[in-house]
Amino acid sequence: MRFRELVETHRALRRTRARKEKVALLATCLRALGPEERRAGVAWLAGRLPQGKVGLGWAAVRDARTAPAATTPSLAAAEVDRVFGELAGLSGPGAGRLRREAFEGLLARATAEERELLCGLALGEVRQGASEGLVVEAVARAAEVPLEAVRRAVMVRGDLGEVAEAALEAGAPALERFRIELFRPVLPMLAQPAEDPSDALADGAASAFEWKLDGARVQIHKRDDEVRVYTRRLNEVTDAVPETVGAARALRARELIADGEVIALARGGDPHPFQTTMRRFGRRLDVARLREELPLSVFLFDCLRVDGDDLTPRPEHERQAALAGAADEALRVPRLVTADAAAAGDFYRDALGRGHEGLMAKALDAPYAAGGRGRAWLKLKPSHTLDLVVLAAEWGSGRREGWLSNLHLGARDEGSGAFVMLGKTFKGLTDELLGWQTERLLALETRREGHVVFVEPRLVVEVALGGVQTSPHYPAGLALRFARVKRYRPDKDPGAADTLAAVRALHDAAA
Repeated sequence: MRFRELVETHRALRRTRARKEKVALLATCLRALGPEERRAGVAWLAGRLPQGKVGLGWAAVRDARTAPAATTPSLAAAEVDRVFGELAGLSGPGAGRLRREAFEGLLARATAEERELLCGLALGEVRQGASEGLVVEAVARAAEVPLEAVRRAVMVRGDLGEVAEAALEAGAPALERFRIELFRPVLPMLAQPAEDPSDALADGAASAFEWKLDGARVQIHKRDDEVRVYTRRLNEVTDAVPETVGAARALRARELIADGEVIALARGGDPHPFQTTMRRFGRRLDVARLREELPLSVFLFDCLRVDGDDLTPRPEHERQAALAGAADEALRVPRLVTADAAAAGDFYRDALGRGHEGLMAKALDAPYAAGGRGRAWLKLKPSHTLDLVVLAAEWGSGRREGWLSNLHLGARDEGSGAFVMLGKTFKGLTDELLGWQTERLLALETRREGHVVFVEPRLVVEVALGGVQTSPHYPAGLALRFARVKRYRPDKDPGAADTLAAVRALHDAAA
């Protein structure tokens, strides 16, 4: 396949809003991929490189674009994949220069449209409006196999490219070989937000409520004394968490895959902030010293496999029974099973009073299923709100193409009177609100940089957020967590927006 065909699919996706039409476009492209192109092509359609990061930063990509673009498309998909593979494999002295030269050579043969996708892939900033979930649907359609079979294969393999390759080559029988295995991490099951415990009990059936810890999610694989620990992104971190390894070795199971959370607790048992816990991850040096200064505790909340038995298709209450058989109560997340909203509310307030994020609510009859966020798992936590000022917005893609979507948000610095950026969000915006804000923001436009429209700081928006964390990426050293637009505040002028001091106080209160 010529690379331009993938580019044309990306461009068509950006013009398409209907989910079914996007899936059809993706499936058509997938069918046209040759066997040697499938793994890379699937990743590109999902907006990423199969190699992951290849060591090219924004400045290197910018400099590589200085030469004129080609006027005639000539790149083959397999050739592009080979070059990115070579970039990822470079290391040692002079690797940066060699990467830039190789990427410049690739761009020199690319048309302007091809360059846009190549640069987006290199930087991890592809804006085409097709999530990985849509690509999974397209794989099922292109290969003419059941969607659930593809979803399950991706969950247990953790590699959409490999699953797509098998499905497109040999159909449904090929997917049966993807089974949950020790020391191959499984994609995690996810939750969607809910307002309060009564929302989880709306159907009258009992639910399981668990403390929601603000730590780092981990997946633990154990066979006898061999233990490996993986993050929610499926990266191995065994060496960084020796406490978790020790706890896993003591579990009452010869073989086990468990889902859990590690968290740094103060001497009195109160949780440290999330970023304090994260100091322990990604560190290969000084682990012993950090363990002494910042010990980690592990709490398990699910069991995916025990002694050769795959539990992921089993209902939640059976998986919990297996977990209770393998782990002492002290190693399990505190839990309450009830259909009483008042009892659930008391449990919720107790969790918050102890400094935790809130609760998880889980349907007792639900299997373990990675992928989309459904109502089988709900996350319940209070949200803080801030009145912030819109500083800029980014043009949307896919269903949001033609609208200004991702908002750049800032708080007022009382000392200087300037507005200081704290983060971005596109969440919580309805179609009606997108249309309204696009018209208003364009009327306030001051300049453009690429797909970003900068505006006069005049519009105040009320934003719900999960908290504030320290960050080196923004000028105040602070960033919003899980920000979501609640509403615009036309009744407030920018001078009435929340101050940087208020944001810092919110951060310090949680520390």
